[in-house]
Amino acid sequence: MFFGHGTDNARDEAAELVFFVAKLDHALGASAYPQLLNARQLARIESLLQARIRRRIPLAYLTQRAFFAGMQLYVDSRVLVPRSPIAELALARFRPWVEPRRVRRIADIGTGSGAIALACAQAFPRAQVDALDISRDALHVCRRNIRRLGLTGRVHARLSDHLDAVPGNRYDIVVSNPPYVGRAEMRTLPREYRHEPALGLASGSDGLDSVRVILRQARSHLSDHGILVVEVGNTERVLLKTWPHLRFLWPAFEHGGGGVFVLHAQDLDSPEELSERVRE
Repeated sequence: MFFGHGTDNARDEAAELVFFVAKLDHALGASAYPQLLNARQLARIESLLQARIRRRIPLAYLTQRAFFAGMQLYVDSRVLVPRSPIAELALARFRPWVEPRRVRRIADIGTGSGAIALACAQAFPRAQVDALDISRDALHVCRRNIRRLGLTGRVHARLSDHLDAVPGNRYDIVVSNPPYVGRAEMRTLPREYRHEPALGLASGSDGLDSVRVILRQARSHLSDHGILVVEVGNTERVLLKTWPHLRFLWPAFEHGGGGVFVLHAQDLDSPEELSERVRE
């Protein structure tokens, strides 16, 4: 079994499974433990448990819910299970890299379920957020979450290959959890990841195809005081070798995770810094 879709251990997954079937709020914690489950609930738990163990289906696809930045979201196999450490940055309103009161426009590239876009909308109640994705299927899920959170007036799901569909738009924050898995790593991923859309994971031979597009497009879409925030996971080492002159900032995360960089708009002004090092 592999745990990497919102939990990192079997006990937490078991708790989510039981609380989901019993329709219990996680806030009840241990006070819910004395509650007796009926035969139908026990059978349902066993059925979902077998699907998780035997078929290695991520738990969030079995319950069709995931928790991200304090929100409960609908998810299914059309989108990745939201799990980015960017949630922690959104809850902190991306301080100290932006002045929150100045943030009015945000773009989330590769939004999937809309998790990051919606977390940003919650963090910046005056901001308009463009939730961008190349997948029509993913945008159906995203729009469902926008509606369930009552954010249709501020979060706009748009079909877009990176930033192509928003020419001329400038943002105070451009954020992305793009595909960043290289070809070799794709072949070795645990079975759980085979249930997720490859479009949200695979990104060329070195895992940086999508990041290349983002770095190329970002400056013309950022306000002068804006920031670019991108998750690259364990492709961080390759990224640093490819762009050795870019001034990447790497936030530390209190609740685990890493591989997220921050760049200020002015860091993207120099063509020399954006040039890739020639591969040997």
